[in-house]
Amino acid sequence: MSENIPSTTGEGAVPEPQQPSGRAQAQPELVDIRTGQWGVHGSGDTTGFGGLTREVRLPGESERPYGGWFDTVVDVLEELITDAGEQVADVIERVSIYRDQITIFITREHIKQVCQFLRDDQDLRFELCLGVSGVNYPHDKGRELHAVYALMSVTHNRMLRLEVTCPEEDPRIPSVVSVYPGNDWHERETWDLMGIIFTGHPGLTRTAMPDDWVGHPQRKDYPLGGVPVEYKGATVPPADVRRSYN
Repeated sequence: MSENIPSTTGEGAVPEPQQPSGRAQAQPELVDIRTGQWGVHGSGDTTGFGGLTREVRLPGESERPYGGWFDTVVDVLEELITDAGEQVADVIERVSIYRDQITIFITREHIKQVCQFLRDDQDLRFELCLGVSGVNYPHDKGRELHAVYALMSVTHNRMLRLEVTCPEEDPRIPSVVSVYPGNDWHERETWDLMGIIFTGHPGLTRTAMPDDWVGHPQRKDYPLGGVPVEYKGATVPPADVRRSYN
């Protein structure tokens, strides 16, 4: 008994998905290799996934041409950087095009200046910053903490991302609140939960955790913690001291 499976050749063929014409795609960058189902180690594996191996890859650098308006934005930004007396390579680490979205990696000491360029130049006009999010990649050595900014141009109906990295040993990135005042609360939250210190912020205080809380709960090296729970005469231990299964 045959199944009705679409053919990939001839009549009724299903076409292969195509990338947008002329648009470069970022090459993946390996940052970690994880084993087991949950990536933790301890007592014997009872899940059956002990032999599972997964590669963690991030989008790498894309090559020109990027396609569409991406090239225009990067060209204008590079021109502004040069006019300011800076070397482009000292400001822009790389440009990644992934799933038709552009991410520009900026060195942390230049993030405020770049935001000023993107907001004020008439050919760019990214008037809105929709916030900043923190990401922790423990195995991305020297770049463990990432701050990701989503920018939108109402004038040109465009969106892009800026990404800035810093090491765990020195988790400091300049604040952009003076350029995008709406980032005030977002930078506070990212510091509270992820531990990125935004230097120059007008009031970097916690948003979710108590003021005397130690640590930053969304860091991937943060203990799960918890309290023992009594249930029908038995005690359920905190999550971070329970038996692991791989």
